[in-house]
Amino acid sequence: MKKLLVMFAVFCLWSTSAWSELTIEITQGVDNPTSIAVVPFLWQGSGPISEDLAGIVAADLHRSGQFKPLSRGDMLGLPHEQQEVFYRDWRALGVEYLLVGKIVQGSGDQPIQVQYELFDVLKQSRLLFKRTGGQVSQLRDIAHLISDEVYLQLTGIRGAFSTNILYISAKKLSGSNFSYRLVKADADGARSLLILESREPIVSPAWAPNGKEIAYVSFETGYPAIYRQHLASGKRKRLTHFKGLNSAPAWSPDGKSMAMVLSKDGNPEIYIMDLATEKLTRITNKFSIDTEPSWMPDGKSIIFTSNRGGKPQLYQYTLATGWIERLTFEGDYNARGRPLPDGQSIVFVHRNKGQFHIAVQDLAKGTIDVLTKTFLDESPSIAPNASMVMYATQRRGQGILAAVSIDGRVKFHLPSKYRDVREPAWSPF
Repeated sequence: MKKLLVMFAVFCLWSTSAWSELTIEITQGVDNPTSIAVVPFLWQGSGPISEDLAGIVAADLHRSGQFKPLSRGDMLGLPHEQQEVFYRDWRALGVEYLLVGKIVQGSGDQPIQVQYELFDVLKQSRLLFKRTGGQVSQLRDIAHLISDEVYLQLTGIRGAFSTNILYISAKKLSGSNFSYRLVKADADGARSLLILESREPIVSPAWAPNGKEIAYVSFETGYPAIYRQHLASGKRKRLTHFKGLNSAPAWSPDGKSMAMVLSKDGNPEIYIMDLATEKLTRITNKFSIDTEPSWMPDGKSIIFTSNRGGKPQLYQYTLATGWIERLTFEGDYNARGRPLPDGQSIVFVHRNKGQFHIAVQDLAKGTIDVLTKTFLDESPSIAPNASMVMYATQRRGQGILAAVSIDGRVKFHLPSKYRDVREPAWSPF
């Protein structure tokens, strides 16, 4: 315990000022992105406003790879409501959609009121008109909410800009000494919050389905142990501390159970813990390494990695019957399987010509599409709307986070200026 630097006391967790460890670098988008103008929102209040809502929305939409926001310097006007919109000006600029809005200083429970409108420039029609409110501290949340609304309106897919990510960062101090951090941030890497810092490794962060709790593995006592943590209160509990391996926690879709890997009875096997009673049930029992469990969305089966066939491949265990089926056959290494929300496909680490890449496989057809071409790609985590996959990779000898769309057309990096970053975990909605 002496090497543990930051514990989970509420004061330590939430008094840490917001900081951003990650930056966004968009490397590839779709060939013909939709043109949209996001006009700076009018601020009707005293003093400066703390956040640029329109800038955040434009950055969100740009990061999706499907939109090309118009530069503010190219705008011919700055409308803030419908009667100020002149469609011909925006058509002349090749703009297809237009978002305008204003922020009004209020009082009481909602001191900030935000109004926003989305227009189809070609059809000269209004698609959205909404008002929302909140605290000044929630301006960035409101911006992400607007991005979600616009994305849904224009693509038919629920936006995931309001979600969060967990990740691990590491920095070498001297010799073999490292500082490890467990960090929570917005999906765009902003507003990072330090949850835990330790001189011992922290691995395998995972979200509860309600988004209010997390689990992870910490070596703070010198040995691996699985912890669960309530984010709002900072309260945590150690679930396992058996001799040997305690790893890879994975919450069930209903939040009542957790799959994990333990070697307390010999070689690594998959266990399920009832979180109410903490009773353990062993579900695999073979002379092989079984690891990296992940629940299928219906909660009826678990995907896991095993070398029972000689080399790491993905298998599916049906809880009701105990039936185990091999899922992957192409390639000599397939691991860290994660199902898409519809349960029809899985994303995983796939070795192709000696390189580790992120791939997606249609479970019915068995076809594999390799999504990435970066170096040493690992730890895939899927956005809750299934639009993007975030993963860890290497660039110029440094660990960074990266993301790729599920069709492989959109890509961006989230490097850190200060540390190696790894093991992303994307939150639920």
